Amino acid sequence: MNISLKNRHAIVCGSTQGIGLAVAKELASLGATCILLARNEQKLQEVIRELPAPDRQPHTYEVADFSDPETVGLAVTRIIESYAITILINNTGGPAAGPITDAAANDLEQAFRQHVICNQLLVKAVLPAMKAATYGRIINIISTSVKTPLPNLGVSNTIRASVAAWAKTLANEIGPFGITVNNVLPGSTYTSRLQALMQQNTQASGQSVDEVEKHIKNAIPLKRIGQPEEIANVVAFLASPAASYVSGVSIPVDGGKTPSI
Repeated sequence: MNISLKNRHAIVCGSTQGIGLAVAKELASLGATCILLARNEQKLQEVIRELPAPDRQPHTYEVADFSDPETVGLAVTRIIESYAITILINNTGGPAAGPITDAAANDLEQAFRQHVICNQLLVKAVLPAMKAATYGRIINIISTSVKTPLPNLGVSNTIRASVAAWAKTLANEIGPFGITVNNVLPGSTYTSRLQALMQQNTQASGQSVDEVEKHIKNAIPLKRIGQPEEIANVVAFLASPAASYVSGVSIPVDGGKTPSI
């Protein structure tokens, strides 16, 4: 099975922590040259020093804030001036928790810009190189809420579903050029976002963090919370030549928790 990414150039968004960081490390270990995209330049510089470089790949970064699509557009314009991108990992922090009835219109607008608009800007920028190479992998890190909405994540449920519909539409349109589009749906994974959500649950329920964590684990058939590296493994496969006939799908990586088939 060919999972080598040697001589491939990948943009990895939100790559200074959590799942994005794990994805960048895994793609780099398979030979990809990674161009990181996030808002904290100091952390970006630290991650660059951590990335594997088995083929002495010159990893680099650009600074962009996904709450401001203009900065994302400017950053990707700079990237494509120097690199022919054939792998794009769309990944950014999720909207704040809370019921949809409490959400303001601006909350939805901001989340739409951060997730859908920024994804669209990135894709339009990298499509010419993917078409020229007849090889492209667009992978969106979203959420299992695409399969079943999650309690107290009203804005996130809404926007994640929008990304999934956008991705399926895109997959249908650009498949003839040898470009695949897929969504990876992480379940409960040890990240700073999960820690923040657990902390909110402790305040709302009066339970301890350990009790909240135990409740989460008990709801998962594998009885444990996932690691970012386990999500990254699936992303790496989808980015590789081995996944050439996988497109337009949303794959839960959640220890079996999602109730739908």
